Amino acid sequence: MLQNIHFNKLKDLPEQVKQFGGLVALTIFIILSFGILNVFWGGGDELIRKMKLEEERIAKEKKLNELISKLPSGILVTFDGTDNYRLTDELYEAVCNATKLIPQRAIMAAHFLNYEAYELYTINGNKIDDTFVKWDSEKNKCFAGYSVSGENVGVNKTENVSGEVLSFLSTGIDTRVYFIKNF
Repeated sequence: MLQNIHFNKLKDLPEQVKQFGGLVALTIFIILSFGILNVFWGGGDELIRKMKLEEERIAKEKKLNELISKLPSGILVTFDGTDNYRLTDELYEAVCNATKLIPQRAIMAAHFLNYEAYELYTINGNKIDDTFVKWDSEKNKCFAGYSVSGENVGVNKTENVSGEVLSFLSTGIDTRVYFIKNF
């Protein structure tokens, strides 16, 4: 009986009050649901650690991009005896860490010493499977490389080509590997 009295009072409320009450109830339900889900499956410390690593990566990338924008456009070398801009050891490492691109010119030059890689590159339609540019802290040198395969044309063969990066090309926006010494 008491239940019917309270239910009748709710029926008598204006429509706007009912809708607002429903909205409040729905909002509370959603907040509580996410709170419960966060307790069981929330990232917590792991998520914070990942966010900090990402922030550090972005800050490092921003610093490298500022460095690249200050370099002169053209060929950047690691050795004396040319008219090109010579990189200091610190700049050499920084440019290596900032470089991600290996253009076709550098790939074709590296092919001259690896005929099998050139052959695969030619028959597969000039498709490169994977590239890398990395700094070797033990040798204090930058290395770049790539792999080509004939899988897309039915040849079950893969060739890896890698070598020391002797020069980079600075475009003012980014840097690219200019020459790979793979002998």
